[in-house]
Amino acid sequence: MPEAAQVRSFIDDAVRWRKTGDEALLLRLIRSSCSGVPHDVGAAYATLAGRTGDLLDAIDRGRLALPPPERDGVLLFVRRARLVRESSSEGDGFRSVVAEAFELTAKEPERPSQPQKTAVEIELAEPVEPEEASGVPRWQKHFSASALNAYTECARKWFYRYACAAVEDPGSSASAYGTAFHLALEDFHGDFPRPRGVDRLAMRNRMRECVTWAFERNRDGFETRVEFELQVRRAQRTAQRYVDWLLAQELEAPFEVLGREVSAELDLDGRAFVGFIDRLDRDERTGNVGVVDYKTGSIATSAAEYCEKVRRFRDFQLPFYYWARTAAGDRVSKLVLIPLKDALLDVRPVVLEVGKTIKLDDLERSREKMIELSTLLASGEIRRFEPTKNAAACTYCAYQTACANKPPAEAQRFGS
Repeated sequence: MPEAAQVRSFIDDAVRWRKTGDEALLLRLIRSSCSGVPHDVGAAYATLAGRTGDLLDAIDRGRLALPPPERDGVLLFVRRARLVRESSSEGDGFRSVVAEAFELTAKEPERPSQPQKTAVEIELAEPVEPEEASGVPRWQKHFSASALNAYTECARKWFYRYACAAVEDPGSSASAYGTAFHLALEDFHGDFPRPRGVDRLAMRNRMRECVTWAFERNRDGFETRVEFELQVRRAQRTAQRYVDWLLAQELEAPFEVLGREVSAELDLDGRAFVGFIDRLDRDERTGNVGVVDYKTGSIATSAAEYCEKVRRFRDFQLPFYYWARTAAGDRVSKLVLIPLKDALLDVRPVVLEVGKTIKLDDLERSREKMIELSTLLASGEIRRFEPTKNAAACTYCAYQTACANKPPAEAQRFGS
C-alpha cells in the first residue's frame, strides 16, 4: 500500500496532467508506485514514449512484448488514465475521481513505539581465538590479458573485480561510445573485407549507416539526448577519417579482413586464456597475418612507448593475441593499435612489426610473465592484495571509494 505522501503526489500530477496535457506528467504517473504497473515495465514504456511522444498510443499498439499479467496491468492503466482525462469533475471532486479510478488507499506512516525500559544484566562473552590468516581462494576460472593488466596496474583492483566480483558502476558514455564504435566497424568490414578505391563512395555511405545503427542500439548508454547526438557526430567524423586511412593503406599494402571479433584462446602451462581480437588481416602480398585492436580511449602514442609497456609488463594485450594466433598456425608479422578517439586527427595506427619494432625476446618474456602471474593468482597463496602506489590509476577506478589504503591524491596544480 503506498504512503499518503505518494498518493498525494500522484493525484497532484494527475490534476496537472488533465489541465495541461503535459506528456511528461503522464510518464511520471506510469512510473509511480500508485499506477498499478510494475516499475520496470513503467520505466520501459516511459523511455519508449519519451522518443515516440504518445504513451497511451504506444501501449495500445503493444509496442513492448509483455507477459499477459503485465500486459493487462498497462492496459488497465490506459483505461484509468482516459477515465481521469475525460472526467468533468473539478477540485476535490476530481481528486476523488483519481483516487477511485486507481483504487488508491493511503497508508499513514506508523508512529514509532516507545521502547520499554527493562533492566538487563550484561553478560560478558568468552574471548574468541582469532582465525589463522589464510590466502585468498585460488582463481579457478579462465584468464585474460585485461585481467593481468588490471593486476599489474593495481593488485587491489584485481581483488575487487575478479576475486570479490564486486559490483562496478553501470558504465559511462565513454564505454558506450567504445562499444558502439566497435560494433559499427564490425558490421562495416562484413560488407567491405577488401577496401578498394573504386568503392570509395559506397564505403563512406555504408560507414555512416553502420555508425548510425550501432549508436542507436547503444542509445541507453548516454545520459542525455544532447550527449548522444554529440557522440554520434564525433563518431561519424572519426569513422570517415578511418575510411580515409583504409583507402590509403589499400594503395600502400593491400589487405583482406579475415575475421572480426575473432576468438583468441591459448593454453599456457595448463592455464586457459581467452579473449577476442577486433580484426584479423591478411597481407595480400606476403600472406602474413596482422592483428588489429581498435582503441577509442587513450593509448600509447608511439610504437616505442607501447613496446616499453610490454617490456615493463604493463600491457599483455597484443602479446597475448600474438601467441594465440601463432598457436592457431598463423604467421603473425605485425600487431596494430588503431586510435579512434579524436575526430579532429587523422587515423595514425601504432604498428609493431614482429621481429623489428617489437622483439621476439620481448614477446617471449611477456609470455613467461603471463604464466608466472596466472600461476600465482591460481595458487591461493596470496594473503594480501596491495593497492597501487600510482595515484593516477585511482582516478577512474570504480573501487576507489571502498579502497581505504589507496595512495593520496595528487596535488591539484593551477596556472597563475
